[in-house]
Amino acid sequence: MEKQLACLGLFERGHSAAEKLIFSYDYPWQVLPHISRFIIEYGATLSEDKYERQSENIWIAKNAKVSPLASISGPCVIGEDTEVRQCAFIRGNALVGDGCVIGNSTELKNCIISDECQIPHFNYVGDSILGYKSHMGAGAITSNVKSDKTLIIIKANDKYIETGLKKMGAVLGDFVEVGCNSVLNPGTVIGAHSNIYPLSSVRGFVPPNSIFKDNDSIVSKY
Repeated sequence: MEKQLACLGLFERGHSAAEKLIFSYDYPWQVLPHISRFIIEYGATLSEDKYERQSENIWIAKNAKVSPLASISGPCVIGEDTEVRQCAFIRGNALVGDGCVIGNSTELKNCIISDECQIPHFNYVGDSILGYKSHMGAGAITSNVKSDKTLIIIKANDKYIETGLKKMGAVLGDFVEVGCNSVLNPGTVIGAHSNIYPLSSVRGFVPPNSIFKDNDSIVSKY
């Protein structure tokens, strides 16, 4: 179980500019407090031939397509061949990889978006990490604060793992598909290659290669 929750169990190397940060920690929730510092340090190393520093601590690839109606605050990096559509709201501490889609009215905050992720319609992603080629359907969101404002605990089978964090959204492993209008509750971790049914309310740990129908019905793909 611990291996499936670990960074090495959720993500493959080579698909995020933040992999040096990600793989310097055992578990993804340990990464979240360090995203801002990493972006500032990483941004300062980017090639001026490929990236334009638009304002303090905001670096955007020259071949990225960014709508003039998008709002972007730093620290932030937008990777190559990424599309940021109209009314996207990037609130800062966001590292967006190559070949991504950040869609209309999608909001990002304190997150790592790995290469070729698609977050295309009316999504909220906060205090979260999305793996390679993960996809969130229209209206799917990460909820990152508990209603009682207590520290977030991850439930994985019969284990309870303390994160020490007040804010944590979700961690999506590589190739995760999240159905439309789903809510990923605080501390959700979804293993690689898993699918979440539309209109789901997900909490805790979803094993890799699974289909999540509801909290009482998680079945293996194989």
